[in-house]
Amino acid sequence: MTDVIFIDLDGTLVDHRGAVFAAIDRIGREAPGATAAPEELAAAWWALEARHMREYLGGGCSFAEHHRRRAAAFLPLLGAPAPADPARLDAWIAECYLPAFEEAWRCYPDVRPGLEALNRLPRPPRLAVLTNGDPAQQRAKLARFGLLEHFEAVLTPTELGSAKPAAYAAACRALRTVPARAANVGDMLSSDVAAAAAAGLTGVWLDRGIDFVTGGPSPAPDASPGPGGGGAVLRIEELTALAELTAPGGPLSRPPL
Repeated sequence: MTDVIFIDLDGTLVDHRGAVFAAIDRIGREAPGATAAPEELAAAWWALEARHMREYLGGGCSFAEHHRRRAAAFLPLLGAPAPADPARLDAWIAECYLPAFEEAWRCYPDVRPGLEALNRLPRPPRLAVLTNGDPAQQRAKLARFGLLEHFEAVLTPTELGSAKPAAYAAACRALRTVPARAANVGDMLSSDVAAAAAAGLTGVWLDRGIDFVTGGPSPAPDASPGPGGGGAVLRIEELTALAELTAPGGPLSRPPL
C-alpha cells in the first residue's frame, strides 16, 4: 500500500500561473512606457521565468540571481533601462514584482477539503510537498493558506540536492520509504506523473483542465502517458478524489506488486 504521498505545489495546490499573469498584468498597466499590451508582457515574463528557472534548477545561478536575470531582460519591455547594479534589480523584484505576485496567490478551492478527507481515512497516508520552487517562498504560500500543518515535510531542491524529476529517489529517502510505497500527485503529466512512474512511484495526474506551461487545454485523458509512456494513469479532476484512491480497496491501498 502507499504510505507516503508527495504533492506538487504550483499548479496543484496554488494557482501559480494565474498569480504570475495577474501580477504582470497589473505591473504592465501601471507602466506608462510599456512597449506591449499587458497580456503580451505577461507572456514574455512567463517565458523568461521558464528560461531562468531552468538555469537555477540546473545549478547555473542562485534563486536571487535567476530573479535578477528575469528583471534585467524584462524591464526594457516596460520602457525602463535595466540597471547594471544587482541591488537595483533586487529592489525592483522586492518592491514591484513580489508584492503584486504575492497578493495574487490563490489556493484552489478543493485543496483544503481534499487534505482533510485524506486525514479522515482509517489509515491516513503521510503527506509531503515536493516542489521545485524556492523553500522560503513555497513555505510562505502554504502558511498563507493554513496548509503547512497537513504536511510532514516541504521538500525542495535545496533540501534534496536535485530537482524533479531526479528528486524522486531522494524524496523517498528523506521520508524513509521506498518508491513502490509512494505516490506523487501533480498537474504536469511529464514531470509529475510519467517521471514519477519511471522512478518507481505511482503517478497521479490532477487534471485542472489547463496546461501549466502553455495555458491551453490539458491533454485528453486517453492521450496521457502512463509508466513508460502510452499506458493508463490515475487521473483525478479535484484533490478531494485523492481520498477515494487511498481509501481501503482503492488503487493506492493495494500492496505493491
